[in-house]
Parts: sequence; C-alpha cells; structure tokens
Amino acid sequence: MTSQVSSPAEQADGTDGTDAAVVGEQRKPGGAKDVRRLDRVIIRFAGDSGDGMQLTGDRFTSETASFGNDLSTLPNFPAEIRAPAGTLPGVSSFQLHFADHDILTPGDAPNVLVAMNPAALKANIGDVPRGAEIIVNTDEFTKRAMQKVGYAASPLEDGSLDGYQIHPVPLTTLTVEALKDFDLTRKEAERSKNMFALGLLSWMYHRPTEGTEKFLKSKFAKKPDIAAANIAAFRAGWNFGETTEDFAVSYEVAPAAKAFPVGTYRNISGNLALSYGLVSASRQADLPLFLGSYPITPASDILHELSKHKNFGVRTFQAEDEIAGIGAALGAAFGGSLAVTTTSGPGVALKSETIGLAVSLELPLLVIDIQRGGPSTGLPTKTEQADLLQAMFGRNGEAPVPIVAPRTPADCFDAALEAARIALTYRTPVMLLSDGYLANGSEPWRIPELEELPDLTVRFAQGPNHTLEDGSEVFWPYKRDPQTLARPWAVPGTPGLEHRIGGIEKQDGTGNISYDPANHDFMVRTRQAKIDGIDVPDVEVDDPHGARTLVLGWGSTYGPITAAVRRLRAAGEPIAQAHLRHLNPFPKNLGAVLKAYDKVVIPEMNLGQLATLIRARYLVDAHSYNQVNGMPFKAEQLASALKEAIDG
Repeated sequence: MTSQVSSPAEQADGTDGTDAAVVGEQRKPGGAKDVRRLDRVIIRFAGDSGDGMQLTGDRFTSETASFGNDLSTLPNFPAEIRAPAGTLPGVSSFQLHFADHDILTPGDAPNVLVAMNPAALKANIGDVPRGAEIIVNTDEFTKRAMQKVGYAASPLEDGSLDGYQIHPVPLTTLTVEALKDFDLTRKEAERSKNMFALGLLSWMYHRPTEGTEKFLKSKFAKKPDIAAANIAAFRAGWNFGETTEDFAVSYEVAPAAKAFPVGTYRNISGNLALSYGLVSASRQADLPLFLGSYPITPASDILHELSKHKNFGVRTFQAEDEIAGIGAALGAAFGGSLAVTTTSGPGVALKSETIGLAVSLELPLLVIDIQRGGPSTGLPTKTEQADLLQAMFGRNGEAPVPIVAPRTPADCFDAALEAARIALTYRTPVMLLSDGYLANGSEPWRIPELEELPDLTVRFAQGPNHTLEDGSEVFWPYKRDPQTLARPWAVPGTPGLEHRIGGIEKQDGTGNISYDPANHDFMVRTRQAKIDGIDVPDVEVDDPHGARTLVLGWGSTYGPITAAVRRLRAAGEPIAQAHLRHLNPFPKNLGAVLKAYDKVVIPEMNLGQLATLIRARYLVDAHSYNQVNGMPFKAEQLASALKEAIDG
C-alpha cells in the first residue's frame, strides 16, 4: 500500500468537494480485488417513492456513523404519500457525504449514483459529474418505463452515458433469485431490492453490516419471515459485489479520527436533536415538558419523538388544529410547564394571535418553526428560510419576540436549550427557526456530559412582592425584575397570587385592565426593552487574513457558506465569515463588525430577509445572494458568487 496523501489544495477543497481524492491503493495477491483508499465519497440513492431509498440511505448513514466517519446527509422526497410510480415527480433520493476529515455539507454532486429506474436516472443525471459511477437497475429499463419519462431509446445503449462508469445490475432479478427459497410472491420479493443495493454498496465501501441486520430483525420482529428475506437480500448484495467481475475495485474511507473532540458520538437528525434538546431543557429547569402540536411537514417528527418520552415527564397533545395546539401550550405555560408548540410556516400564520397573547401575558413559550418552501402550502418537503420576517413582525401591534436559529442538525440540540433559557429567564415566547434541510439532514453529534448542560432552574412566585402605601402586602403580577424586566411567574392555585389573565392591555405593576394611553405607551416600550436587553453572546468573526469582504449568514446556510469560504481561502482569496444564531435581538457587537468591512454579502434561501433587516438597522449596504429552489446552496455555487463579490 502506498503512503500517498492528497495535495494541500485537495485537502482544503476536499472538505466539501465534488471529486474524492485517492489517498492510497492496495493490490491484493492471487487475483483478489483491489482496494482504493479515498478521503471522501458522495453517494446518492434514487428511485421511486416506494423503493425505500430513504430507508436505504438511513441505514447506510447509520453504519457509516458507527464506523467513525464524519458525514452529512440530504434526504429529498416528494410531498405526495405515493407519487405515480416511474414518473419524474415520484423520484425520491437520499444523498450522503462521508469522509475521513471534517465536512460541512452533503456535497455538491455525487461520485456514485444508484438509479433504481429510468425516472431516477433522468431526474438525477444532471447532477452527476463525468467520470462518476452509476449503478443502474437494468430490470426496470423497459420500453414502457423509459417512454414514461421521455427516453426515446435506452440511455444504457445509445451512448449518452459513455462519459460515466456504468454498472448495469439486474437488481430485481438478482433479488428474486436470492429469495427463491422463501415463501414470498414475486412482488413481495421485489420489495427487498433496496436491501440488495444496500448490501452491494456496503461491500463497495467496506461498511459494517451487523447494525443493519440487527435493525431488520427489530423492524420486522413480528414478521420473522420478512426479516429473514431482507437480511438474505442484503447478504446477497454483499456477495454479488465480492464475486462479480463488474466491480473490480472496492473503496475504503478511514474514520475521521482527527475531526472530532474526544467523546461518545451518535448520528442525529435536526428534529431528533431538537427533541432531545427540549427534554434536556425541561430536566435542567426541573419543569414538566408540554408539547401542544398539530402534525405538519417537516415538523411532525418532533411530535412523534417526544411522545416516546413520557418517562421524562413529557406530555404531548396532538390538537385538532394549529390554533388549538398553541392554545393548549400557552395554557400549560400558565400552569407552570416548559411549553412548546411545533409547526411550519403556514402554522405560524395560524398561531400568530396566540403568540401575541403570549407576548402580552409575558409567559415562557417555545414556538418552533421548521421552515419549508412557501407561500401557503408551497413545497412541504423542500427547504427554505423565508419565515424570518414573519417571525420578526408577523403579529398585530408591537409584539417583539426573540428569535434563535440553529446552524447544523446537531446544533439544533444547543439551540433548543438556548431558546428555553431565554424564554424562562425573560418570560417571553421565543421563536426557534430551523428548516427542512436541518430537520431531515443528519451528522455526528457528541453526546454532552450532564455537567455541560446549563442550569435553567426557575423560581416561581411564592407570595406577595409589593407593599402598598397603607403597609399591606400584595402580589403584583407585572412587577418586574430590574435586571431582566421579567415579570414573576405565578402558578395557578398558589394562595394569594390570584391575578387577571387575558389579552387586553395590562396596567403596569397591578396587571389590571387599562386603556390609559400613557400606560399603553409605557408597556409597549417596556416589552420592547425587555427583548432588546436579552443577554446574547457577541457574534464571532472568522477572519485569519484581514479580509475586506465579510460573508454573513444565519441558520442552515452555515455549512455551504463555510465550505465556500474554505475553498476561497485555499485558492488564496481572503474572506471573513460570521454566522448569526440570535436574530432578535442581534448581538451587541454586530454593528461594529459590519462596519469594519468594505463589503458584506448575505446568502439566504429567501429573497433577502436578513439583508433587509441589516440594511434597515445598521445602514450598511449589505448585498444579497439568494436562492429559493427548495434545495440548499452548493458550495461551488456560493464560492463563485463570493469570488465575484471580492473582485467586484
């Protein structure tokens, strides 16, 4: 085996590049197959919605995580429960980027495409670079199936794929043959072809197999014959790779030993990390967790996950609609729970009046918006970050709400804890803006030690807090903490702490109904001052070369922006980077940071919402770079745009 390593340019660009760098090759004696060592690989599984591509990708990801690679994933599927078979709108795909070093995105383009039918090939071939490997299920390339997607002739025979390394594999036939001894119909046997493909890819990239077999036994525990059939198909795929002459080379991607701090890791999606963050926050606050929610893509997984954790004092309520969900959550907040409601953009619109009520009542409430393409129903399964202005201003009257945005799937855990800290400390609803890319994507996550978690302990009001002129002691529900401007949290049923509740304006201190103009002016300004005074960390700037151009991002654009910045620096271009977690209030040093640069570029998956806020607040001529196609930015695309900004 050679000890060859990739060049400095490859190493720098290799973080999220298109082509995998070959870092070593081993030739086996006696005619055995060669093994090549790569620093990274991008694989895309694609097929019909019913072909199990998400499950296949998820299993490959889990085994890759257990092996110790760094990874990033991009599930991509249609909104229909079962789109028409064999059609372009029905194609579902799962892209996985894994490496022996730190990576940030699912990759711009796949090195390997697994196409289960003609529709999958046609829908994805435009993203596949020349020279890449394409594994094709030839059984599905019938005349009818090809005509359905506009192929006049077979692309496997007309020369249109000559620039690629094509591996024609009769996946369906091989799967049925492997399962001939099982008491299954042909249709039932064909359903296991995704496991055959997974076995083949597992051999090809030396992935562990024990976890997948254990998973299949557990998933089909009540149907042991189906479990056995899927395991047999999985093993048959592995054996096919080992024995066929078409696959002369297999590949190794070493664990990313230097990419991670020491600790215990697991693969985690954004929604799962958010769920764990919420449970952790409730435990750190010693409060029961209540989720009032209505199912909506792509937020529903949080409801599903939290419903499993009753043993941690979690209570989930699936309401009849969005308004009932947040109404129940706000009631739970009034009753002393850590209250949460989850939704996506259309649901935020329906919840807006109750969010305003929470602002008026000054109660802690977490409103989690997993953003998706809009407007209206829009693109339910595609990503977008176009709810920022809705989160900032989407309520009647002056109703300021803090806004927190995670930047990676694993960061959703910390963002949930931070949102809970703000809500509980300052007695306010908090908006947490994740999105479909983070929610469904996954990456390794270091499980924190208990002592690393913040102390979120809450002190409820226990008795009178104000002395009247006559010397009597009373409870004033709107008497504020002088540091945080938070009002006391009085749990119903505590003797002597009875007070009015409702949406009509309150009198300062007493909480009595008030129509006094001066009081309303004071309360509006006080609520705004409370939000403006929230203690948030300064924004950190990554600028090792004294650049003149700053790229500013928020939310899920972190990965593509950072990958693009690394590419530019590897090419000798100085550029600075900063990323916002807190969008309301902004970090106190943000204005000074922005004015220290000649140019500020803000990439967003919207038409310039953060840029609008930055220009209005700081009078900085921020430049937008926008995309609203339902997919995350590609690193190469961003690098080109940022290079133009530097040169412009």
